[in-house]
Amino acid sequence: MLMNQNQASNSNNSPSVQEANDYVPYVPPASDAPKKEILKLNFSDPFIWLRRGWQDLLSFKSCTTFFGVCFFVMAVVLGIVFRNKPEYTMSIVSGCLLLGPFLALGLYEVSRRNELGLPKSFIQSTTCWRNHIRSMGMLVLVLIVLELLWGRASLVVFAVFFNTGMPSTTGVMEAIFNAQNLEFLLVYAMVGGVFAALVFAVSVVSIPMILDRDTDAISAAITSIQVVFVNLPVMLLWGALLTVLVAVALIPAGLGLIVIGPWLGYATWHAYRGSVKWLDKV
Repeated sequence: MLMNQNQASNSNNSPSVQEANDYVPYVPPASDAPKKEILKLNFSDPFIWLRRGWQDLLSFKSCTTFFGVCFFVMAVVLGIVFRNKPEYTMSIVSGCLLLGPFLALGLYEVSRRNELGLPKSFIQSTTCWRNHIRSMGMLVLVLIVLELLWGRASLVVFAVFFNTGMPSTTGVMEAIFNAQNLEFLLVYAMVGGVFAALVFAVSVVSIPMILDRDTDAISAAITSIQVVFVNLPVMLLWGALLTVLVAVALIPAGLGLIVIGPWLGYATWHAYRGSVKWLDKV
């Protein structure tokens, strides 16, 4: 009798067969986010982006000159601060990181309008950021954090190799270009390379994507990282081309930025369009 009571108690506590059959597992709804495809790139693609960027540069010279002068002024201010007040260099770099993406957004707007056959608009190219201020603000914040971490890591490297204290501006240049400090140069380049790769991966197509799709900063950054990892050899070539061209622009007192800065901005739009294919219609 005791066994029968226990069986009856267990049967009361267990779900019935009908209840088990009525159970329906939760299935999350399908995402309504636009679907995209990360395209496979060829080594010739970066040169195509540069060619198309040059065509955009010639198509709207007044806008190109405006943004080019802005880039040049930023470089001049940064150089003056580094020579006279190196302790404020990181602050000025952060300011450039805050302003630079918004300037680049105007260049992408010019290329976007050329692609769609829309009339050129200087006002539109300088104010297009207003419709994407939240996403741009979040992305710029991420870039500034990476830059601050980069600066802190660089100071740690200097502190490890120069226990006499942080060298002056002249001392920094001598330390960087002194062949006797080979170990320091390798570590400094390695640390800088890691952070430069992070900044490049996060921003290579994210800002054009925000302009094009009005997406959030996280989705844009993830897409940008996916583009880099799917096409790592080609994107390394693209990064090398950007580095070389920027270095060339800085040689004549930064004057080359007036042309090369906007040129690379236009080319970056075409890098985005050549790397990401949207499968829905806007």
